[in-house]
Amino acid sequence: MTAATHSDHLQVPPPAPPAHAAGRREPLPRRVLRGRPEDPRWVRPAFLGMLLVIALAYLWNLSASGYANSFYSAAVQAGSQSWKAFFFGSLDSANAITVDKPPATLWPMALSVRMFGLSSWAILAPQVLMGVATAGVLHASVRRRFSAAAGLITMAVFALTPVAALMFRFNNPDALLALLMTVTVYCVLRALEGGRTKWLVWAGVAVGLAFLSKTLQAFLILPPLAVLYAVFAPVSVRKRFGQIGLAALAMIVSGGWWVAIVELWPASSRPYIGGSQNNSFLELTFGYNGLGRINGEETGSVGGGGGGGQGGGWGETGIGRMFNSEIGSQISWLLPAALILLVAGVWLTRRAKRTDTARAAFLAWGGSLLMTALVFSFMAGIFHQYYTVALAPYIAALVGMGATVLWEERATWWAGAALGATVAVTAVWSYVLLGRTPDYFPWLRWAVLIGGLVAAVGLLLAARLGRALALGVLGLGLAASLAGPTAYTISTLNTGHQGSIVTAGPSSGGMGGPGGGGGGGNGGGPGGGMQPPGQGTQQGGGQAPGNAQGNSQGGGFPGGGTPGQGQAPGGGQGRAPGAKQGGTPGGGMGEGGMGGGGMGGLLNGASVDSEAKTLLKQNADAYTWAAAAIGSQNAASYQLATGDPVMAIGGFNGSDPSPTLAQFKKYVEEGKIHYFISGGMGGGMGGEGTSSQISSWVEENFKEVTVGSATFYDLTQPTSAA
Repeated sequence: MTAATHSDHLQVPPPAPPAHAAGRREPLPRRVLRGRPEDPRWVRPAFLGMLLVIALAYLWNLSASGYANSFYSAAVQAGSQSWKAFFFGSLDSANAITVDKPPATLWPMALSVRMFGLSSWAILAPQVLMGVATAGVLHASVRRRFSAAAGLITMAVFALTPVAALMFRFNNPDALLALLMTVTVYCVLRALEGGRTKWLVWAGVAVGLAFLSKTLQAFLILPPLAVLYAVFAPVSVRKRFGQIGLAALAMIVSGGWWVAIVELWPASSRPYIGGSQNNSFLELTFGYNGLGRINGEETGSVGGGGGGGQGGGWGETGIGRMFNSEIGSQISWLLPAALILLVAGVWLTRRAKRTDTARAAFLAWGGSLLMTALVFSFMAGIFHQYYTVALAPYIAALVGMGATVLWEERATWWAGAALGATVAVTAVWSYVLLGRTPDYFPWLRWAVLIGGLVAAVGLLLAARLGRALALGVLGLGLAASLAGPTAYTISTLNTGHQGSIVTAGPSSGGMGGPGGGGGGGNGGGPGGGMQPPGQGTQQGGGQAPGNAQGNSQGGGFPGGGTPGQGQAPGGGQGRAPGAKQGGTPGGGMGEGGMGGGGMGGLLNGASVDSEAKTLLKQNADAYTWAAAAIGSQNAASYQLATGDPVMAIGGFNGSDPSPTLAQFKKYVEEGKIHYFISGGMGGGMGGEGTSSQISSWVEENFKEVTVGSATFYDLTQPTSAA
């Protein structure tokens, strides 16, 4: 079969047979649920069975993560109680401040909690469904141009990517973002089939909604996709650019309507925009969550990263970042294979006509992969390992398409050589990655290496082998390629994850946060997050209200620890030398303190014992906020434990100027806040910011109340001096 045959199919809907099935049978109409009539009988059950297996696997042990990232869980809880909080993405139902992202990712979870009540399952099950939907969209896209086997391999590779198994069971914004980016590529490829405007407009809508999930990260794949359509669409040049303009308009409308409402809404009657320094979503978008992530200059952040490859708080930047000890085991198992197969696919279709959709598929998924990976590799600002879930769909599609294309072309020497080289490189790289956790099934790395190399040799000779033996060699190659990520995925599914910084794979004792060693399986910073009422302590440091909070494996902050904090018996945070009892801004947590919030509660939630919960719930309905705490994670922990609004002073980092000292004094004067919870990071990094001023004023003017292991100040009981 020559490369030219790749250009003879799928030029106009309805979909034709696989791109390599020229001359086998005539195209027949697609039946979404019944399957294609020309398919073997096993295809439809295999696809539906794969979806079911992914759903069951990702739902397995789901409640072990408790409230996962309590920062977002508190916002979900607030959105389930208040439609205003739902719309703005407020951290509390009294609408003091929002999370530092747009709210689209919170909406499905908040609706679920409204229907089923607050629980780990209600929060996390929508994320699992997004993972299943992503697998389905991948299959639909790859299957339209290639074989049924290509679609199934794509689904398997995606689902067995460790970071995908982590983030589609977690409540960060990345799950919805990855789904919408996959939908975007699918819609662009549909538009390329016949130059149909509606599909390109739908792609613009998907990007706009992705913007409302994680702002500018949604735009990373726009350049390669726009260029792809402008060059290869089967319509006139004028029409191509007109269609791209309509898609851009759709993107602006679908993503901009919410931004316009927020910017035009009087600031006095809406929550403060968390993460911004002047209460502006546009500033948040282009600053802290935008260009600041690229150049590391993030006002209000906890620190930038290693620009220029010099290393820093968020790890060294550079072309090898996706393969290093912090990130490699999360996403890179099949990244070398995807790059090799991308080159092979483009080479195989090099002689096809301009509008060939098989080549377009390789360029669309490959361009998205390269653009996103390059930005991730060189961004100097905040970067977490789990961001790489965005790459998982692109890698999976390239592997599924490329492997099956080369298999069908194995009669040519170079296709067999490329397929064998892909398996060999994957096996060697898996051997290296598994070697980074030497105590984790030490035999597995050798089995993968030997099996992969044997399969590689067999694939070189596949055209000379009988069908049964050739299929056996192919199966061995797939098994060797997927064994490593499968093992890490299983470990991820069996482990609860809490906190702001989480990683996939087995616990290695390495730091889970930026800049540290690889692959910790638990939540990032010390402490982990809270768990729903009625659940016991889970690995990773979660706890039910009323239980002491344990300490998760791995650190959560640059440098491998929590500045100024030691480990107190029982997992609580110890007091740093010279730190004031109860915790002061910039100091360590008080002895016993708030029990485990990493970085003084910056990265992970605090422990809330039964005495503290009882105290805060007393007469809570008489106040707008039952309490106020510095930092969103601290506030979220108490809010989830009590069910009552808790004001997060300073937002996530404690560095947002919200509320000001004057505003806080007014709230206290009006009797809107009952307690101030001691501890947390004042000014984000211990500076003299608004939260530090509020903390100092409260300590000087109100009576201290120690309950259990925590210190509170009753804002209705001023000291005699005050």
